[in-house]
Amino acid sequence: MLRRLRLTVCLCLLPLTLHAQREKLSPESLVWVEQNYPKAKKTNTGIRYEAIQSGAGELAKPGDMVSVLYVGRLLTGETFDQQNDREKPFRFRLGRSHVIQGWDQILKLMRPGDKWVVIIPPELAYGSKGMRPLIPRDATLVFMIELLAANPE
Repeated sequence: MLRRLRLTVCLCLLPLTLHAQREKLSPESLVWVEQNYPKAKKTNTGIRYEAIQSGAGELAKPGDMVSVLYVGRLLTGETFDQQNDREKPFRFRLGRSHVIQGWDQILKLMRPGDKWVVIIPPELAYGSKGMRPLIPRDATLVFMIELLAANPE
């Protein structure tokens, strides 16, 4: 009887435990995201995103040379980095660890012309070290990213 009770309790708590293991945002960050972007979708790695503008064409692929415009902010609203000059977009080869993991992951879901709000948990950004003085440790980052082009060049 006691054994069954333990099993029942474990089975009841399992979904809560699994949810806690999957959630990559701190409770404070999660509340902020749910208040500000309640319709945001979530990837299996914990990145949240919301489409602002839809593009067309092929999805960006690892190895593509991508061109993006972006604004990076902390949850406080403070901008820590940006590149919004269409004449000089930020360019890099996707999937080669030239950017934070969150960018390499989310850009593979985007098409040229897509403009998304992207919320990246700390472990897919700068983690527990941060990037002093601009980004504190364990910071959830919010980006407005527009994918201008993705070329295999």
